[in-house]
Amino acid sequence: MFNSTNDSWLFTSESVTEGHPDKVCDQIADSVLDALLLHDPCSRVACETVTTTGLVLVMGEITTSAYVDIPMIAREAIRKIGYTGNPSGFDADSCAVLTSIDEQSSDIAMGVNCSLEARGSDERSTGAGDQGMMFGFANEDTPEYMPLPITLAHRLTRRLAEARKSGHAPSLYPDGKSQVTIRYEGERPVHIDTVVISAQHRADAPPETVREEIEDAVIYPILAGDLFDSRTKVFINPTGRFVIGGPQGDSGLTGRKIICDTYGGFGHHGGGAFSGKDPTKVDRTGSYAARYIAKNLVAAGFCSQCEVQIAYIIGLSEPVSVTVTTFGTGVGHSDEALSALVRRVFDLRPDAIIERFDMLRPIYAQVSNYGHFGRPDLDLPWERLDAVKALLSN
Repeated sequence: MFNSTNDSWLFTSESVTEGHPDKVCDQIADSVLDALLLHDPCSRVACETVTTTGLVLVMGEITTSAYVDIPMIAREAIRKIGYTGNPSGFDADSCAVLTSIDEQSSDIAMGVNCSLEARGSDERSTGAGDQGMMFGFANEDTPEYMPLPITLAHRLTRRLAEARKSGHAPSLYPDGKSQVTIRYEGERPVHIDTVVISAQHRADAPPETVREEIEDAVIYPILAGDLFDSRTKVFINPTGRFVIGGPQGDSGLTGRKIICDTYGGFGHHGGGAFSGKDPTKVDRTGSYAARYIAKNLVAAGFCSQCEVQIAYIIGLSEPVSVTVTTFGTGVGHSDEALSALVRRVFDLRPDAIIERFDMLRPIYAQVSNYGHFGRPDLDLPWERLDAVKALLSN
């Protein structure tokens, strides 16, 4: 990322649970996308969701030959999270679900259906669905080549949900957050400096009970190890109470947790969110490809940390730029040489990325929580290391 000296420095990342109102929206949007791709893999989807007390609004542009029951999909996603029976102020069965859906703009579809490079020929290739820049990042902090702060933050929030659903933390409701601060010496993480957990809970649960459940079922199982010790500062529900949460406590919106979705702020971020977008949207596809390239470059030993930027123009299939940055950690190759290597090895046209990762299938709701990258619990094609050999042989 930034520091390749031996200086000591701190970095903080946060994660949120699946019951956070913004993540409720991401899950609904990606669940709608998955349902459409299941029945029509060529669906064009730009689905967004808003939620507040007692209300869900699903909106956007969708062009498809399929029919799906969007209100039913939304309620099923909410029910799966755990908002049922209205004990936490929001309920899958009683909330209103409104829809406002149009077709994809014909002006955009014209550039996506046939790229500028293919016009006037018999060839057909998909053009980028928008302009923009996308970033991918990888480093050696963890076995999955992800920064440690966001990795631990995700593990904590995921454990919050698991402990709630399994009954190991019966006081908890679905909404929650984590925040982890790591002390580094140069590139090496050496200590967990601070941990924050904010977890929604029953009104009748004493603060000491909530704290004990979170410590025993969440913090100690996840963080026990060399970097977590008596010097680590731990804060649980710092205000003392977190009863009103979820969409009742705060409105939610698709795409408002893009830093949680990626690298916790450890690398740069493009302007686009992921959830609710079909693979012709390079906000999603290009970001997945950039992560794949960065991870394989680090795994191949070209550098110990790597950021890849890809930029597209709407209607064109080839990226306008591909840039590799190694923050001074490159071994035997300059950043310019690695950028040229990436251009030789990887076909970064949208069609090629979609084919490489088999993206026209319902695989997106599963990554709408706890990160789109660095997921050893899932077999995600953009997380594989199957390009290492090609990089080394070129």
